[in-house]
Amino acid sequence: MKKVLSFILTPLFYTGFGLTLGVFHILQVVAYNLFGYPAHKKIVDLLNYVTLQNLLILGTRFSFHGNPDLPLDRPLIVVSNHQSMYDIPPLGWRLRKHHPKYISKIELGKNIPSISYNLRKGGSALIDRKNAKQALQEIDRFGKYIEKNKYAACIFPEGTRSRDGRLKKFKISGIEALLKATPSALIVPFVIDGNYRLLENGVFPMPVGLKIRYTILNPIEPHSLPIQELVHQMEEVIKKELRESITKTTNK
Repeated sequence: MKKVLSFILTPLFYTGFGLTLGVFHILQVVAYNLFGYPAHKKIVDLLNYVTLQNLLILGTRFSFHGNPDLPLDRPLIVVSNHQSMYDIPPLGWRLRKHHPKYISKIELGKNIPSISYNLRKGGSALIDRKNAKQALQEIDRFGKYIEKNKYAACIFPEGTRSRDGRLKKFKISGIEALLKATPSALIVPFVIDGNYRLLENGVFPMPVGLKIRYTILNPIEPHSLPIQELVHQMEEVIKKELRESITKTTNK
């Protein structure tokens, strides 16, 4: 029955998703050019919310967990595992008070309605993964921007998404460069558990009735540990949450 539903509901989901990107692209352009960053930010917040709601078409149930008292008067470095192209909306919506910005590959900065425009105009970093010098310079620029404005920098240190949900080893260089550029930042681990299953059949059909869990873990003061130990600690707390989440789901 679920397989039949997935074939019926997937076209409806993609229709809603496509309309969302198209409509909000126009709204972003208008808001940014007529009213500036504050109006553009509100449109992007709403874009993230509506994109999440589109998953309800597939019967997807998602939940947010963890509620640490994150400061608004210092920058954050949000370190997240990476499972699919649908990872951005939960980050953007849950952390909207902190003005989340992203380190993204340069290819995403063009030709994708809504997403490319937000990456270019919203203050994110676009890095060329084939050009280490450009990537480090862009992260340095980005980090100083985050430090100055007390925003949240979101980074996926695995470098690429995990197709089976298993955490890949974190790359140190991007986190190290970002920490140097944002000396007063607080590290916030963010755990995405289940987004990879949205694409377990490829782009079609999408599965129905999934349960997806997003968790903010307790923040980490970054300057008390050497970079290798700090990155290892971040990996371990995210792995632990993923394991515990599986146990909780199994026991229900």
